[in-house]
Amino acid sequence: MPGKPVIAVVTGASRGAGAGIARALGAHGAVVYVTGRSEANAEPATPGTIQETAAAVTALGGQGIPVRVDHADDDQVKALFAQVERDHGRVDILVNNAAIIRDEMMGRTKFWEEPLSVVDTLDVGVRSSYAATVFAAPLMLPQKAGLVVFTSSSGAVHYAFGPAYGVPKAAVDKMAADMAYDFKEFGVAAVSIWMGSLLTDRVRKIIASNPEKFGHILDSAETPELTGHVIWALHQDPDLMIVSGQTLIGAELAVKYGIADEDGRQPPSYRDMFDVHPPAQCAHVMR
Repeated sequence: MPGKPVIAVVTGASRGAGAGIARALGAHGAVVYVTGRSEANAEPATPGTIQETAAAVTALGGQGIPVRVDHADDDQVKALFAQVERDHGRVDILVNNAAIIRDEMMGRTKFWEEPLSVVDTLDVGVRSSYAATVFAAPLMLPQKAGLVVFTSSSGAVHYAFGPAYGVPKAAVDKMAADMAYDFKEFGVAAVSIWMGSLLTDRVRKIIASNPEKFGHILDSAETPELTGHVIWALHQDPDLMIVSGQTLIGAELAVKYGIADEDGRQPPSYRDMFDVHPPAQCAHVMR
């Protein structure tokens, strides 16, 4: 919309991928609603808060608006979008990134050796993304435009940490495909984006602790900001609807749009490194 700022909602943006995506959108001048549970002065103290991310968005040229939301609570999600409607009347970009990743699911254990709580990823991760899109849709449909993004990974199609990790990734890929079908007549796009290994603050600290051992990570990892810049480029692409419903590889989109990562790096695609790629959605429709 010429003359109007892009209104974005990035869920799970207090740290990690969501924070990087929010910062990148802010660098393009977007108004970014930053959601999450981690707040300044909260007890117990945790690194990364919605206030810190929102402040960074504003410092980069956008407008960061922190909103505390527990994405396991539908009423809080509904209230978030009611606030966005009151403030701006629309949503242009929704990034569904909120997820629960428990330490117990990231080890080299078998799924039956892990606590059942690891499968909470089906709640905050899959269901929460569905709910957020349900509440965002009425703020996109009237303008006949919008972009819904699900952050995902190649774990959707190969073993990565076990079913509590892989199943939610496959689920949001499919969610993007099916939602795109319903959105099509309204000009709203839905895509899932595979991110690569991410250079989050936590990963940077690990590398810095032992560069000889962990420095190789820099050869293939990408910053979370890269995904944010890719999302912006997608939103600005007049041919966006052509890829609606697809699962896309972020590193490949970066090449397509001429986006370099930190220090001019061009992170490799998992397709090139491991012959791992998203499956095609079959065209058959049942209604």
